[in-house]
Amino acid sequence: MTQNEHMVIGCINTLLIDRYTSPGLYLLSGDGEDVLLPNQYYDESMKVGDLLDVFVYTDSEDRIVCTTLRPTAMRDEFGLFEVVDTTRIGAFVNWGLPKDLFVPKALQRQPFVVGDKKLLRVVIDEQTDRVIATHKFVKYLDNKPEGLFRNSAVEVLIYDESPLGYKCIVNNSYNGLIYRNEVFETLHVGEKRTGYVKMIRKDGNIDISLQKVGSERKKDAAELVLDLIKENGGSMPYNYKSDAELITKVFGLSKKAFKSSLTVLADKNLIEIKDTGIYIK
Repeated sequence: MTQNEHMVIGCINTLLIDRYTSPGLYLLSGDGEDVLLPNQYYDESMKVGDLLDVFVYTDSEDRIVCTTLRPTAMRDEFGLFEVVDTTRIGAFVNWGLPKDLFVPKALQRQPFVVGDKKLLRVVIDEQTDRVIATHKFVKYLDNKPEGLFRNSAVEVLIYDESPLGYKCIVNNSYNGLIYRNEVFETLHVGEKRTGYVKMIRKDGNIDISLQKVGSERKKDAAELVLDLIKENGGSMPYNYKSDAELITKVFGLSKKAFKSSLTVLADKNLIEIKDTGIYIK
């Protein structure tokens, strides 16, 4: 561990244990700024002179403090939070720390209701320097994706649903969309998946597929079908004429992808397709 030169609110900091006091331990950053670690987070393994990883934030009285706990998400990260209280000026969400996280009313896309779960971004309020969260986070997403190409594997985080499909955050940085007619399962806000770049649009938004696209997708789907046949004793009672919904349920593929996979496998002489099903050769 290397000690933080400057203490950063809303992030994990590596700080030096400087002294014991009745309220708790005081930790120092590299530039000499100190912060309290309350007694409730102290354990006997912590010694003066040691470096300690702590999360730095402001408590209910706006004092800078730190904790050994880890919140649901840190500064500039996204997370799924449960709304625990609402007020005239905003709402509070549980983020795993004693002090709930505030979401100003102006930063809510629609009014929050206690019990709702919201995908939010943790940010610093420019006016108060407090850690807060925002539901209006699209402005923080970069519209100039770099280092991504067709079929690049990416991490996607679902944040909303629209008539077109599922809106998602790509690699914690970009705005993406998974089209509804290309999804054969139910996705939920807050769900993380591995996706593949289908197209980068002129506005910087990214079309995402949950499977590789083009010939690579056919290859992967064919391998999946072949593996399932092997796992089922070398044969399965499905073919080109099988019901589309049944194919999706069994193989997780569209009827079109399934038929393409059968053709790929048959052309490679790996399977035989009969009226009664598909068989390993």
